[in-house]
Amino acid sequence: MRLLLVVTAAAGSTAATTSSVESAQQAIGYPTLFLLVLIGALVPVVPTGALVSSAAVVAFHQTAPFALALVFVTASLAAFLGDAALYWLGRRGLRSKNGSRWLEAIRSRAPEERLEQAQSKLAEHGVAVLVLSRLVPAGRIPVMLACLLAEWPLRRFARGNGPACLAWAATYQVIGILGGSLFPEPWEGVVVAVALTVVISVAPGVWRRVRSAG
Repeated sequence: MRLLLVVTAAAGSTAATTSSVESAQQAIGYPTLFLLVLIGALVPVVPTGALVSSAAVVAFHQTAPFALALVFVTASLAAFLGDAALYWLGRRGLRSKNGSRWLEAIRSRAPEERLEQAQSKLAEHGVAVLVLSRLVPAGRIPVMLACLLAEWPLRRFARGNGPACLAWAATYQVIGILGGSLFPEPWEGVVVAVALTVVISVAPGVWRRVRSAG
């Protein structure tokens, strides 16, 4: 009986320690994820997909029942607000005589060929192109610039960008869950998830270069 009490107490202590560690991770992790995804939306060089996948791996290994849901909500909300802010800044740049550094940053990351394709598809399919743009590597900025040049108001852009951000967060979270389910240790799943997101991001560009060289 005494041995059973000792084992029960030890298990309770371990569970309490695990819960404390997870609570600390959540208190730091979710605000950090929100901030980094928000910055990544404004400065399109931060690998936000890898961040979401990595956060999903960690959440997958936690005992908290809503950890994955919180990652999804945090990532999609931060992406939506970051895109809306960047679009608003781009519209201000279009109306300004001197433009703006934000508009120039958008233009610099939208090659002429990709912009023409985005404009053509936007004219044909409208909001559907905007929804899909976040799922295509390097597709977000050309489509956003096409929306700016088409003089879409912020409200119209936001209506299409909302589903786009939800689909984007869900896609990269699934990648993280797959990585987390393959390995017992979170860091192993994070490595796999990051590798997958890098491959997804790089593959289209490599394929275009191979086709051009051919």
